[in-house]
Amino acid sequence: MKRELMGGINAVEALLTRSPERVVRIWMKPGNARLSALWDQAKALGVGVEMADERALSRRLADVPHQGVVAEFHAQPPMDEHELRDLVEKHPQPLVLVLDEVQDPHNLGACIRSAAAAGAVAVVTTKDRASGLTPAARKASAGASEWLPLAVVTNLARTLDQLKEAGLWTVGLVMEDGESLFSPDVSKWLEGGVALVVGGEGQGLRRLTAERCDRLVSIPMPGETESLNVSVAAAIALFSVVRARWTAGTGA
Repeated sequence: MKRELMGGINAVEALLTRSPERVVRIWMKPGNARLSALWDQAKALGVGVEMADERALSRRLADVPHQGVVAEFHAQPPMDEHELRDLVEKHPQPLVLVLDEVQDPHNLGACIRSAAAAGAVAVVTTKDRASGLTPAARKASAGASEWLPLAVVTNLARTLDQLKEAGLWTVGLVMEDGESLFSPDVSKWLEGGVALVVGGEGQGLRRLTAERCDRLVSIPMPGETESLNVSVAAAIALFSVVRARWTAGTGA
């Protein structure tokens, strides 16, 4: 596995809790009670921890608010489209979040975090013109990037076709002219296996991506703001699935 660096208390704590065997070492500065607890957790798990000052931490992880802790770890490799299909077919009611050229690493990380909280089985992103799992994305995911599978695909249209063949409805989120995400009819579609497809920061869903979707939906916005941040829109859509399934009595 490739070695990567990660900063942030939540992210490092999640990695230690779920996959301590993947942590190589941790650098930490003296700090608050949460940092002290993280130090004790790492030591109890047999993970090497070294004291480091602010300057040393910032040299290792520039441009990312590390919150006083940086971990070196073996990164989880991304899945390809074949592994994604195998994973989806193991779940009776899979929820997949598909990102069409999301380029901001903070948005990618926030989307992964929301997908994990909503019970998604995977997140899909594109290989080209999209953010990868940078340290900023990993921190924004609060550690979810290290256990929720991420599939990186070269042909998103083909991947959507494969998800449909596996029995998932593909529901694309558009800014306007879609059916209301909150309508009872759309909610029925969200009760089973579903792939929610969300576009990038600038153009939204690309034409070919939208054409592969079984249904296009929009988030009703009665206020004056015309659009939402992509990670916010994704979170609303994900938890609309959770709500639809709870209402139907099928769980999240």
